[in-house]
Amino acid sequence: MLPDASAPPPGWAMTPLADLCRIMSGGTPPKSESRYWTGDIPWVSGKDMKSPRLVDSIDHVSPEAVGAGTRIAPAGAVFLLVRGMGLAKDLPIAVATRDMAFNQDIKALVPNELGTGAFLRAAIYENRARLLGRIVPSAHGTMTLNLDDIETFSIPVPTDTADRIAIGDVLDFLQDKAEQASIELTAVEAVKRAAVRDLFTKGLREESQKETEIGLIPESWNLVEFEHVREWLQYGTSIPCTYKHTPFPVLRIPNIQTGRVNSGDIKYGNLREEEAVRYRLTNGDLIFIRTNGVIERLGTCAVYSGQPADALFASYLIRARLKLDRIDPYFAAQFFASEPGTQIIGGRATPAADGKYNLNTGTIDSLPIPLPPTLDEQREIVEILDALDRKIDLHKRKRTVLESLFKALLHKLMTGEIRIADLDLSALAKAPLEGAAA
Repeated sequence: MLPDASAPPPGWAMTPLADLCRIMSGGTPPKSESRYWTGDIPWVSGKDMKSPRLVDSIDHVSPEAVGAGTRIAPAGAVFLLVRGMGLAKDLPIAVATRDMAFNQDIKALVPNELGTGAFLRAAIYENRARLLGRIVPSAHGTMTLNLDDIETFSIPVPTDTADRIAIGDVLDFLQDKAEQASIELTAVEAVKRAAVRDLFTKGLREESQKETEIGLIPESWNLVEFEHVREWLQYGTSIPCTYKHTPFPVLRIPNIQTGRVNSGDIKYGNLREEEAVRYRLTNGDLIFIRTNGVIERLGTCAVYSGQPADALFASYLIRARLKLDRIDPYFAAQFFASEPGTQIIGGRATPAADGKYNLNTGTIDSLPIPLPPTLDEQREIVEILDALDRKIDLHKRKRTVLESLFKALLHKLMTGEIRIADLDLSALAKAPLEGAAA
């Protein structure tokens, strides 16, 4: 077991949870009584414990259920999972943003005047390794935290009440920003899904539609098999790859993103020039993922646009040399990444014994793709979807910056590396935006 605590920062004191909060137990109303399960009161269970703050839950109960097997914890209470396999990997702990009921696998820690829910949650989570060290596994493998081990668990707490409140407020501020970034990301992703549906079924020329095997497409478009828009297909090299630099960067599955190559994690192959030339990519080549354990990633394709220079491609990928006078490679990549495109690929994938899904050149050749009659219309569609992809990437970067800042600041505040009085909140508000835009 880990030692119970290291020395707290100056001006802080190790304080048991029993002195910081009232601990409530939850329960489950009888499932046989339907009247208990028709209300709008959130009823929290382990499956809801996936974020630092809870706004709602999957299940809901009626006012009649309160006192008939479950209890209500007030807004600001901290829900702590105390039983379940969720404790095997992490410490599920979240602040309730409204009054909520909860089940018997969860304890509600209701802060007293010495703390706030945001501070309590942050302090416990920062010291989670020690608390997880108190878990007692049952005979059938379920993980359990006993009440006594929770009550006696000590966390570092500032002796100044104002500091505790201020730390909680700062962490709440960052959590608000991160959640807002997630909401904005979800909204832009929804806009793109709607745009994809419209663009691939209605086009941009306000024309009538016709029915095809994949659904409606514009009247002037043709539904063609992929073999009619490519020159040839080719499997990649099976040469072993390492991070040792050679003249031959080799693209692998992690480098393939929708429409583009991610050059952030490049490995290299050591082979002769006369062999390398067979696998060297050319601008406009479409690179498919041909095997993956996640079926949604199968068939994802990137367009090679020259970076990294002189790149080759690995054997888990298939290169398509396209007829560029008929199809824009970015149009093809956007279609195969769309909901109808992934459904077509998923329906033709071959499951393997190792749990992965596979495509071969014959399958790729037979994939139907709706084709506008002109490259101009294809490129106009690509421009719209690329603009939405850039917005999605921006919101993802913004969320990542905020989440990283939250984790770093949580650690530094809880260890005393940064004092709350020294924190410039105006700079804090601007930093995530500047980091995301970089």
